[in-house]
Amino acid sequence: MAPKPYFFYGHRKPTQHRSTVQGGLFSNRQTINPNPTTKNSPSSTTQGDFQLKKWDPDGVSGLKSRDPSQEFFSSAQRLSPIGRYIVDSFRKHGNWGAPLLADLNRLRRVTPTLVAEVLKHPNIDTKIFSKFFYWAGKQKGYRHDFACYNAFAYGLNRANQFRTADQVPELMHMQGKPPSEKQFEILIRMHGDANRGLRVYYVYEKMKKFGVKPRLFLYNRIMDALVKTNHLDLAMSVYDDFKKDGLVEENMTFMILIKGLCKLGRMNEVFELLGRMRENLCKPDVFAYTAMVKILVAERNLDGCSKVWKEMQQDAVEPDVIAYSTFIAGLCKNNQVDKGYELFKEMKQKNYLIDRGIYGSLIESFVANGKVGLACDLLKDLMDSGYRADLAIYNSIIEGLCNAKRTDRAYKLFQITVQEDLLPDSSTVKPILVSYAESNRMDEICKLLEELQRLSYCISDELSKFFTFMVEKDDGIMIALEVFEYLKDRDYCGVPIYNILMEALYKNGEVNKALTLFSELGNSDYEPDSSTFSNAIQCFVEIGDVQEACICYNRIKETSLIPSVAAYRSLVKGLCRIGEIDPAMMLIRDCLGNVASGPIEFKYILTIIHVCKMNNAEKVMKVIDELLEEGYSPDNAVYCGVISGMCKHGTIEEARNFFANMRKRKHLTEADLVVYDEMLIDHMKKKTADLVLSGVKFFGLESKLKAKGSTLLAG
Repeated sequence: MAPKPYFFYGHRKPTQHRSTVQGGLFSNRQTINPNPTTKNSPSSTTQGDFQLKKWDPDGVSGLKSRDPSQEFFSSAQRLSPIGRYIVDSFRKHGNWGAPLLADLNRLRRVTPTLVAEVLKHPNIDTKIFSKFFYWAGKQKGYRHDFACYNAFAYGLNRANQFRTADQVPELMHMQGKPPSEKQFEILIRMHGDANRGLRVYYVYEKMKKFGVKPRLFLYNRIMDALVKTNHLDLAMSVYDDFKKDGLVEENMTFMILIKGLCKLGRMNEVFELLGRMRENLCKPDVFAYTAMVKILVAERNLDGCSKVWKEMQQDAVEPDVIAYSTFIAGLCKNNQVDKGYELFKEMKQKNYLIDRGIYGSLIESFVANGKVGLACDLLKDLMDSGYRADLAIYNSIIEGLCNAKRTDRAYKLFQITVQEDLLPDSSTVKPILVSYAESNRMDEICKLLEELQRLSYCISDELSKFFTFMVEKDDGIMIALEVFEYLKDRDYCGVPIYNILMEALYKNGEVNKALTLFSELGNSDYEPDSSTFSNAIQCFVEIGDVQEACICYNRIKETSLIPSVAAYRSLVKGLCRIGEIDPAMMLIRDCLGNVASGPIEFKYILTIIHVCKMNNAEKVMKVIDELLEEGYSPDNAVYCGVISGMCKHGTIEEARNFFANMRKRKHLTEADLVVYDEMLIDHMKKKTADLVLSGVKFFGLESKLKAKGSTLLAG
């Protein structure tokens, strides 16, 4: 008698007259899609009208993220009816508990196939599916099969619990299901894909404990994962086990180990494996040699690469274009262009198709070695071969011609780039401008700038890059000033160029010239920016005019901008030098409040002021020791921070103990000790006077003091 059909059995078996029968309590359930889309809906119309050219990658209007519930339902539709019921219960309850168990207990029984199906679902919480796996194993007459354990391991790895997944073989052994090679292969593949080489070796050691021997392909996978994660010694130990098991290497086995040995430069072992490969299998082909060449070039091991190249010739293996191009590029990058050129001529003799990348590498290397003539010959050969030179090749040759004082030819190449619609960039223009400037050909500079204007270039940006490059060259500041004076009369200069020159003059010790430019800019129609005033602050502090530096600082703050860190440092030191300690400390706080990464000495100064509340010179010395460990030596701002902190929170005696300790450590001279002692006394007098004035104002004694003729409050 046929069993009574329950919903567990799902669809009824098809017959001759009824091919497919849908029915049952759960198989007829309709899934309500939260975001249905029809052919006539607005969303589908929008998707149909999508145009790639109008797509904005930064915009989010056209890319709506999928609703999580919609994603859950779409993945659940691939499950069987009972599997969908279980997963739906997981989603509905959210955690493991009595309501979820009540839903599961409604099922008469579960099969291993059903459990594996549920565990494979991607949107299940780790805790729930772990407890479901345990719950299923406790059912009467049920035993997990291999598919269940595999799905369980996949789920744990998907939740980034790969260490727990590694314990699945022990779990199988405890439950009377000894793990096979397949279970270990799954773990090895998961760890290998995630580049966890040591975990791969851990699983391999576990295989040996269980007495499971890997097959050839799994040995290859283990060694490959170890080589890719830079664990070559472990890979070689696995290879020793491979040979002990009596397995025969295949091409993949040899190449995995050879590539790892090439990466570490162990060439003797490489050639030993190559010899064994010839004896046991076959000689390496061009693809194997090309792979070795790529790795050795990437590791800059050109000696090893040359040895492999000779080995390839001895095996009568013809290198292909990829091998040639890889080796030539490596030789050019490592200043061995002559050898690269020999290989290039060898390719020409063999009538190989030489790509533009090889020409580019050789041209760039020839230019770097001062062989511009050969670079130009290669450019001609490139064009005769039917190629069109790219902008990088033109830029390289233009720079080489300018360095060889052949600026006219460089300018002709510049015109060729314009004719070929290559849109020259700053690397194209800058060498020509520099060459004209060094040759004092000012009219040619203007001619080039006019041509750039016709090409709709931003002249101010190009000139800023040019002047930045010039001031960094030896004796380039004077040439830059000459060009500046010439271009200024033709209205080619702006505030950024003034800033570049002011900063360069200040660093070169020519402060008065920098201030002359600052005065000139102030009298012009240009509006100085924060960089201009920041440079001026450093210059004024350098000549001792701290008051003018403070005026520049106020000008910056009026425009709601922020001075540079160098300007903050300079102004703080200037204020400390003239004894204005409180404004200097306020400036330090202002800097740390406005600058994302303020000077580390400013942070330590605030720490010192805080530590001074303990009124202990030894505690302050510990902060100074930390500052010294960071590589910073205390300056006048640090010492003024100690004075400010001790006068506000401590005593003169502890401050003097600190300075005496610094003198004992030879961080201060005797003259410095006298100067800071005077500053300490003067600052304490100021703080005391401020306290007296505050007390008089607090008790309302101003009128009485004025009546007695006191001038204490005259300010």
